[in-house]
Amino acid sequence: MKYRRLGKTNLNVSVIGLGTWQFGGEWGKDFNQVEVTQMLRRANELGINLLDTAECYGAHLSESLIGAAIEKERKDWIIATKFGHKFHGYMDRTDERSAKDMVAQLDASLRALRTDYVDILQYHSVRDSEFDDLALQDALQQQVKAGKVRHIGNSISSGLDYTHQCEGSEKAGVEVLQVIYNRLDRRPEENAFPIAKRQDLGILARVPLASGFLSGKYKPGARFEGKDQRSGTDQAKIDSKLREVEQIAREEVPAGVNMAQWALAWCLRRSEVTSVIPGAKNVEQVESNAAAANLVT
Repeated sequence: MKYRRLGKTNLNVSVIGLGTWQFGGEWGKDFNQVEVTQMLRRANELGINLLDTAECYGAHLSESLIGAAIEKERKDWIIATKFGHKFHGYMDRTDERSAKDMVAQLDASLRALRTDYVDILQYHSVRDSEFDDLALQDALQQQVKAGKVRHIGNSISSGLDYTHQCEGSEKAGVEVLQVIYNRLDRRPEENAFPIAKRQDLGILARVPLASGFLSGKYKPGARFEGKDQRSGTDQAKIDSKLREVEQIAREEVPAGVNMAQWALAWCLRRSEVTSVIPGAKNVEQVESNAAAANLVT
């Protein structure tokens, strides 16, 4: 494993982290405690030290599975979670983003994670007006002073122009940005990366495998059904994206190199990206993701 400094936090994080939305049951599979414990134990053995979760991956379900798995090894992990949504059911959430909501969600997250602090608490896809809420910013700093939170982060919605919230990071006390970044979506290169470099912000790249499309497992015509958040995507868009992936595989991926590993390392070719946070459904995928660090120079 390789490690990079997470901006001004000075946290030393593995370049390959582990995203855990899947533990909430919205990616076509329900997880039990044994599976999650085995995955996190193996991740730890491979040098992965960064976990990204959220309040609404299930009703704190992902956090609960993580908390039970790592309670005795809490010091080995850098845990990033989020606030801003309340989970009601499969792909059903409402916004809860006031200062009072944030404190309640944080306390629920701490209970689920079986810890008295989180390393990074992130805004979760908030609107610009919510990000600018001074009462919320002050309440977040109070949580830092109380020792419940070490650093503030911002997981920015893919539907927004990143510029306003990135530019406002220093004023809001944000030290870490989380953005969608992968070979099929390079928008952060235009605005988020230059701002992060100027303000010394760490960057976590989420969806680095483009929701699995860059895994190399799927061909045009692939269909996603049931409790899989990709199932609602227009089939023509899926096929178009997969044809682009086939072209990338032919023209850019070196012969004999695993495409998923290549896609993770591709993100990390940029020095602004501190860590990628792919999901995984089993131990084998954890191992494959970790091996991508071997391609990072």
